[in-house]
Amino acid sequence: MNNYEQKKMTTRALKILAGDHFFRELFISSKIFQDFLRPAANRYIVGENHFELFEKLKKLECIGYNTGIEFAGEEASSISEINTVVNEYINLIDNIEEGAYIKPQLGFDLSNLGSGISKELAILNCEKICEKAIKKDISIIISMERSKWTDIILDIFFILRKKFSNLGITLQAQLNRTSDDLADVIKTGCKIRLVKGVYDESENISLPRGEILDKRYLTLLRNIADNNNIFSYATQDPKLVEMIREEGIHKKGEHEMLHGVKPELIKSSRELLTIKPRISCVYGYNWYLHFMHRLAEHPENIYQAFIDIHLNNKNSELYNHQY
Repeated sequence: MNNYEQKKMTTRALKILAGDHFFRELFISSKIFQDFLRPAANRYIVGENHFELFEKLKKLECIGYNTGIEFAGEEASSISEINTVVNEYINLIDNIEEGAYIKPQLGFDLSNLGSGISKELAILNCEKICEKAIKKDISIIISMERSKWTDIILDIFFILRKKFSNLGITLQAQLNRTSDDLADVIKTGCKIRLVKGVYDESENISLPRGEILDKRYLTLLRNIADNNNIFSYATQDPKLVEMIREEGIHKKGEHEMLHGVKPELIKSSRELLTIKPRISCVYGYNWYLHFMHRLAEHPENIYQAFIDIHLNNKNSELYNHQY
């Protein structure tokens, strides 16, 4: 077995662990499990409360980044969980300073707002957040989830986009259907965030990571840029970023990356002095899924995770300075 095959198998295993119900429940119920992983997760999670979140945002904004915020979690299964998420976003918006020059972009999964229970519930909850945000001129971008949710996510987006000009959408390049979905999304004039996609999907509906997916990503991004939509190319792949720069697409849209992943890459985008890049910051207490996906994207990060656990994150301040 060669290194590529080993890496592919490791990525798949980590994605399976990320989605495994037993381990997700274990994380929620076990403080020991949380405390064990936290030193490694702190590389990717900016805090567990508003105080820690806003402290980090101010630091990033001061050195030249736009920021994004997402409350950790996915696929809430009960009304109480859903209400917790909705109230968290409402309180978050209330705590964003009125008249602040730099406004963070908010993001969330519709499955956290009730789409798994009913479309109507998710629409109602999304409306509450959008109405609150638009009054403060705060933009919102809906995240994309597993392919089984794509239809309902797009249905809800198209309904709400007619009412809220601050609402954008994420699309996954790995899904074969995205080229067709993009044609309809472009017509709305919304902001589009293009990602590769992190979910383990079957080969009949998606592409695996590799050169073919990179070419599709570039084709989709050209289409978005040529239609003058506001957009972000959200990728941590240095090779793909270099291809985007070679074509000059970076002069038309913002580079977005998750906090904690290859800070030297987003720093290089900032130093180009074109469009200000955005660091997407995840916060909250239910961070297991987000953490596991960061490891799955680059299995080599497992080594760094064990180092961080061993050092109990004593190197966190040094790491933060890399931005």
